[in-house]
Amino acid sequence: MKALLKLLSASLALQVAVATPAAAQASGSAQKYQPINDDERTLWRTMDEYEGNIRHSPLLIADAELNDYVRSVLCRAVGAEKCSAVRIYILRTPQFNAAMAPNGMMVVWSGLLLRTRNEAELATVLAHEFAHFEKRHSLQKFRDVRAKTDAIAWLGFVPGGAFAQIGLFTSVFAFSRDMEREADFQAVQSLVNGGYDPQSASEIWRHFLAERKASAASGKIKFDGDIQTNMFSSHPGISERLEYLSASATRLTRPNLETGRTDYQKAMARWLPLFVDDQIKLNDFGGSEFLIKSLAGTKWSGASYHAMAELFRYRAKDGDYALAAKYYRHAVATDPALAESWRGLGLSLMRTANRPEGIKAIRKYLELRPQASDAALLADMVGSEN
Repeated sequence: MKALLKLLSASLALQVAVATPAAAQASGSAQKYQPINDDERTLWRTMDEYEGNIRHSPLLIADAELNDYVRSVLCRAVGAEKCSAVRIYILRTPQFNAAMAPNGMMVVWSGLLLRTRNEAELATVLAHEFAHFEKRHSLQKFRDVRAKTDAIAWLGFVPGGAFAQIGLFTSVFAFSRDMEREADFQAVQSLVNGGYDPQSASEIWRHFLAERKASAASGKIKFDGDIQTNMFSSHPGISERLEYLSASATRLTRPNLETGRTDYQKAMARWLPLFVDDQIKLNDFGGSEFLIKSLAGTKWSGASYHAMAELFRYRAKDGDYALAAKYYRHAVATDPALAESWRGLGLSLMRTANRPEGIKAIRKYLELRPQASDAALLADMVGSEN
């Protein structure tokens, strides 16, 4: 994905608008199921309230082009008629997740867009969440809870603000493993129906498993070869999932299926630098390093080097500033117009007692970005020194 990290300088300055992505939203009139009793109507009203909060969330990415693209991938997989029942909201949240509420609201986290390599992998997750919606799994879950306790009181435990901002679906509608498998199998069929390579359904989990292994190794945490976090505690184990998804794809595959890699790279080009920066700030060095190297592929771009440099500078352990300076040098050698890399190089060199060269790098940054918000501060820092 070397092309995905281009245009870094412009992307780093990208501002995420806060508004309702109207072009990406469909009327709820297309929904085939409507609440039929007081408990279910209360559930719907609660979901509608959360959806209203999401529309005004500071984490909402309302860029019409990005929203339209994500919607097009879903619609290709599940069909335009079914897709019309879904309203998609993309949240700037770096973890890997997506979820769908019973009222037709789908939430996609930016961390998912960072981790999927092509349209087919993205379609896998979107179609999986749609399958939960179409199979009415959340309603089944709600009825199970209602049979055991006061459903209205249950809803009262859900914090609206947190739900709206980070998608608390994973704890509210924690589906059974049978439901997860059913959604997985329907997603694979949706890929084939949309002309996508169904083997991508297992590939996304293979990448995610490798990322978690790298994260555990970096943190010196014991890793048992599978993964069960709170977020995925109700899901089948990754090893099991890889096996049955791959077997299902083998049965269903046919000629002329595609992954949509090129179109995905083009759609994500200006967003990935922002998503990578958010990932770095999670303080998960091993996982972030894995993702950066995976995105870079076999031929690193200036932006790839910049991302690795940022990772070391942000960690700031012994020797990290020297390593950061090394990667920043590679970045500006590959693309001298990367202003942010000149800035990072200068700041890193100053922390390694190489002030003269650091000053030169900062001045190069100021030359490229004279109107930067930190220009006055950095100009004062370097002063008139040679």
